[in-house]
Amino acid sequence: MAATRVLVALSARSMAALDEAVTLPQFRVLVMVASRGALNLGAVAAGLGVHPSNATRAVERLVVAGLLDRRDDPSDRRNLVLELTEAGRALVERVMDQRRAAIAGILDRMPAGRRRALVPVLRSFAAAGGEVPEGAVWSLGWTTTD
Repeated sequence: MAATRVLVALSARSMAALDEAVTLPQFRVLVMVASRGALNLGAVAAGLGVHPSNATRAVERLVVAGLLDRRDDPSDRRNLVLELTEAGRALVERVMDQRRAAIAGILDRMPAGRRRALVPVLRSFAAAGGEVPEGAVWSLGWTTTD
């Protein structure tokens, strides 16, 4: 349980980089778009598992905050396309960089032999626990791109 608490705390500390105006569900929208590319509102609602009206409200707040750009889909004007703005991309990158740095710091404090042994153990643990598929880790607030 101690390792779990460390990982949860690490993730929570990285979320402190978010402005108070950005909630965790809104950050998930940003991560989803960062990971999957331009999306429409239906894809955002489906990805979050929420009613489209909830997704619309989250997206609207992100557009107003200057983190997400919303425009007509040139191939189907009935749809809107959502893309990160530079500020949105910078926010996602800052949170991910903080997470990576925190993990690297923890690993640096471990003896080299223990670090090498940790990799197969964690892979086995993730597989046994039904790890979220690589293409869906955005749903947990992690990008699928490096």
